[in-house]
Amino acid sequence: MAQALFNQDKINDLLRKELQQAVNDLLEAELTAFLGYNPYARDGWNTGNSRNGAYFRKVDTQFGKIEIQVPRDRNGLFHQHTLPDYSSTPMSWKT
Repeated sequence: MAQALFNQDKINDLLRKELQQAVNDLLEAELTAFLGYNPYARDGWNTGNSRNGAYFRKVDTQFGKIEIQVPRDRNGLFHQHTLPDYSSTPMSWKT
């Protein structure tokens, strides 16, 4: 147990997983704030805009690559502000 605590690879793996979950949760909360209603809420019915899946991005961090699910809205108006914009050059997002 003590060796696992001092193993840098295991610590980085744990931090990478936690960072990935936190960023995905933040992006989902950002879309909820943009739309103005929670997922599956009746308030969203017939509003003209709704959730429409997600697309995946890989982002390099100091803990390793993480896979992010960027949510989309049906009208394509949602623009997330958590991650840098996509570019064709390799992206690095250092925390």
